[in-house]
Amino acid sequence: MKFYLGYAALAGMGAVLGQDSAGPSPANERPNIIYIMSDDHAYQAISAYESILKDYAPTPNIDRIARDGMRFDRCLVTNSLSGPCRAVILTGKYSHVNGFITNDDQKPFDGSQQTFPKLLQKAGYNTAMIGKWHLESEPTGFDHWEILPGQGVYYNPDFITREGRHTEKGYVTDLITEKCLNWLDNAKNSGKPFMLMMHHKAPHREWQPGPDELSLYKDVIFPEPETLFDDYAGRGTAEKTQDMTISKTMRIEEDLKMYKDRSKMRRTGLDRMDSLQMAEWNKVYDPIISRFYESDLSGNDLVRFKYQRYLQDYLACIAAVDKSVGEILNYLEKNGLDKNTVVIYASDQGFYLGEHGWFDKRFMFEESYRTPLVIRWPGVIRPGSVNNDMVSNIDLPETFLEMAGLDVPSDMQGRSMVPVLKGKTPSDWRKEHYYHYYELPGPHSVKRHYGISTDRYKLIHYYYDIDEWELYDRKADPLEMKNVYNDPKYAKIRKDLHKRLTSLMKKFGDSDELARSFLPN
Repeated sequence: MKFYLGYAALAGMGAVLGQDSAGPSPANERPNIIYIMSDDHAYQAISAYESILKDYAPTPNIDRIARDGMRFDRCLVTNSLSGPCRAVILTGKYSHVNGFITNDDQKPFDGSQQTFPKLLQKAGYNTAMIGKWHLESEPTGFDHWEILPGQGVYYNPDFITREGRHTEKGYVTDLITEKCLNWLDNAKNSGKPFMLMMHHKAPHREWQPGPDELSLYKDVIFPEPETLFDDYAGRGTAEKTQDMTISKTMRIEEDLKMYKDRSKMRRTGLDRMDSLQMAEWNKVYDPIISRFYESDLSGNDLVRFKYQRYLQDYLACIAAVDKSVGEILNYLEKNGLDKNTVVIYASDQGFYLGEHGWFDKRFMFEESYRTPLVIRWPGVIRPGSVNNDMVSNIDLPETFLEMAGLDVPSDMQGRSMVPVLKGKTPSDWRKEHYYHYYELPGPHSVKRHYGISTDRYKLIHYYYDIDEWELYDRKADPLEMKNVYNDPKYAKIRKDLHKRLTSLMKKFGDSDELARSFLPN
């Protein structure tokens, strides 16, 4: 109680009790909203979450949001791909409804449709989108936007505005942060509440650390996940035919930067560095490259090397993102905006950090299906709260609208989390969650699938390419290593899950036939 009483003395007892009061802010003042999203940031790589990496690569600023707000331990995505997740967050609708189902070979996101930024803008909010957009269309519903083209690059990136495309010198995480701080400086004086979507490129593949983090983890040895050498026994065709393993898929040169052929730097944007940036880069990487080729590794030793290099670079990218989060939080406090600004940190979806021998995402297994989510809302969320309810990225736009005091459109398919944030989860909150992944052919060759997850079980159907079902008992098998679909002991559970899956598909207007209509001939 001492911690809560201390906080109450500073912020008002309403904050402790989860009441609607916002401390010194007027009770009727609509909160500002800052939504910070990174790309491919695994929850395992946030030290506020329990994982084997917690003590090796801390994220103190993201942890500040969790400490002062709520950490969600069961936030699930509807389609584990970057573009589709972004479309879901804008619209509050599943991929088959908003029309953006894959990253590759499709039409741009339809910006004419209803989105939560448009609704906030119409209600008087000053809105902005800065950073990675990845929807192949111009943003709509924003008073200001400045986005990376496509995936963007880490060093000296291009940005697109209404005026056109230009190049800026610097590291992409730092540049996005600077742009957001400049926009906030103007927005705070506008007389309007504001909503900022701050989207980082990092830590997306090929995981290129910034100049301040180049050597941060180069000598750190990270613990290996239990399933790094998974052989996929006990599972089906989809797991055995994917192309996303550290052992075979991860590239020595482009992904791990062990360049023998420097011309390959063009493929990842590293050739955009100027001479000073390249000199600092080479100072760190040249000795690592020399040692690697002298060692002539193979087999499991090579996999272990690749895993370590992957994490050293990936986590260094995250360190820059965490620093960026700290700059935003410090700015809010310095300018007296912290008490009436909701800050959300999330990733577009989860990511594999060697679990099952993989990197990337796509599968309905926990590491890619579950995404990190922490939210700070002073005066509403009890500090240090941890939530285990089944929430989803499809709930975010409804939540933002209710925070702003707006009605949630009836055609949105998620549900506002505001009662959950207040510690009053409704008794009829979801007990199951629906997922649907479409991208094949495509990178990593993951079979198309849909499924249902409950607090314990997960039923998955791989359709169209193959017709295979999988069932996992997460309590008995938390690492999801054994498909028990054909186990007689699970016959009753299987029947119930099939029934519930059919009901969810009907509820959301999805079906096998509709799924097939989206697929290439």
